[in-house]
Amino acid sequence: MNDLEMKIKLSYITGLKPVVLSELKENDLKILGEDVDSVFIQFSENYVQKIKELRSVTRAYLVIQSDNYHPAYISNHKSILGNLINIIVKYDSFKTFKISCAGSDSSEVRSIAKYIQDTYRIEESEEADLKIHIIKPEDVWEIGIQITPRPLSVRDYKVINMSGAMDPTAAYAVNSFCDLDSVDSYLNVFSGSATLLIEAAQRYSNLEKLIGFDNNKRHLSLSIQNIRKAGLIKRIQVKEADIFDRPKFGTFDVIVSDLPFGMSISKNEDLEKLYTTFIQYCEETLNVGGKLVIYTSEFELIESILPKSRFKIVQSLQLKFITNIDAYLRPKIIVCEFK
Repeated sequence: MNDLEMKIKLSYITGLKPVVLSELKENDLKILGEDVDSVFIQFSENYVQKIKELRSVTRAYLVIQSDNYHPAYISNHKSILGNLINIIVKYDSFKTFKISCAGSDSSEVRSIAKYIQDTYRIEESEEADLKIHIIKPEDVWEIGIQITPRPLSVRDYKVINMSGAMDPTAAYAVNSFCDLDSVDSYLNVFSGSATLLIEAAQRYSNLEKLIGFDNNKRHLSLSIQNIRKAGLIKRIQVKEADIFDRPKFGTFDVIVSDLPFGMSISKNEDLEKLYTTFIQYCEETLNVGGKLVIYTSEFELIESILPKSRFKIVQSLQLKFITNIDAYLRPKIIVCEFK
């Protein structure tokens, strides 16, 4: 393949590769190559809308690669970068830009920045919507521009990004293990800001019964705002309830949960009691043969409880990503069947 050929680079959370590959296959997007936590697909202007609708990837870039594309070369051949920008600005309105590059204060990079300002009449900013990178991740230089002003993982329905809220691409992954196209009832325990519920409702129109519950009034208020913003207020119900009260909402084909952990729990004994009660509640509420899919950073604890239950772990996926406070989370998606 010609090094100068434009490609789309799709980045994803570490561990989500099988989910990403499955979604790309569903959309007939052929993989040209792979990098660490990213895949390359062929660029076509016909693909841009498809790419914007992908749910499992965090970011999408239009990229070109070559041994020559270091900042000094690009400062002398600015039309190479200009060709990429000309494509990107067709699809969105951009007001600011940022160049991510080693030596961003060098005369070469400042020359590139002035070219962008003068040619496209947009200002340089740290909080930019046109994000450009000139990097050498391996043994070849790469120039890339993020295709959308915001990452793909930033959903339009998010009114506020709640601290500790589930990443929407991880929520998409949880739902992808639930066989939701062949069921009609879905329960989200500890529903938080309703990310799992909204991701399920947006993709699966066949789901007739979508219910979530939480005992935190602030979470419930935010979830209702998100659901309303998504236009799903008539399809999704969220209720105030405590797991220890074993709330009765009927039975379900699928139960999902982003289990509470960390600062929301004060003692490990409480966490063990909470998880045990959760599993017992799911045994009472899930239809036989149904799926339980759990997302948790405390996977060792839940994995010690599950063997004592009627649930069988059929699959698990270890994830790793950095949070907005530069800390690493290593949660697991655990897929269970009800015996």
